[in-house]
Amino acid sequence: MSISAMPVLVEETAPDQAASPELPWSVVVWDDPVNTMDYVEYVFQSYFNYPQSRAHALMMQVHRSGQAVVSHGSREKAETDLMAMHSFGLQATVRKGSDD
Repeated sequence: MSISAMPVLVEETAPDQAASPELPWSVVVWDDPVNTMDYVEYVFQSYFNYPQSRAHALMMQVHRSGQAVVSHGSREKAETDLMAMHSFGLQATVRKGSDD
């Protein structure tokens, strides 16, 4: 048997073993009794560079619903954004997933 006629063994990965892309991480800002609505809006504009309309909408979601997802990304980005929110005095957490 020649080398070109030899069977080739191909390993296949089962679907449940396939590497799935990591879910994005989300930063959640929570409502608090300390920071004013104007200040929260300012933080969203100055740190995330959100336009005034988006910053205002997120601030209103925090105010009305008690929380808002303000950013998504890798775990490292989420942790950086979390530390920034804490440095501005906002209550925030990180969670895995991108649900808004």
